[in-house]
Amino acid sequence: MDQCCCSGKTKHRTPEEHRQLCNRLSRIEGQIRGLKEMLEKDAYCPDILIQVSAATAALNSFSKELLASHIKTCVADNIRHGNDEVIDELVCVLQKLMK
Repeated sequence: MDQCCCSGKTKHRTPEEHRQLCNRLSRIEGQIRGLKEMLEKDAYCPDILIQVSAATAALNSFSKELLASHIKTCVADNIRHGNDEVIDELVCVLQKLMK
């Protein structure tokens, strides 16, 4: 049984899942660097804001993908094994994500 990635727990990911998540984060990292460059080049505020929105959307998409994977694997496996505490953990995570 895989364990989730909260409070000292770990989550084994397939090489493909790991690669996809890392690629997404690398693209987001590039977007953030681009924002900094725009600021350093005195880019027009609305242009920067549009790029901030794109980076925010990319982070939200990453979060949705990771959350879906967590629910399908960690949460489902824990419930199947009688560990209903994982539901409280999921509710707590969702509350933090929805701030």
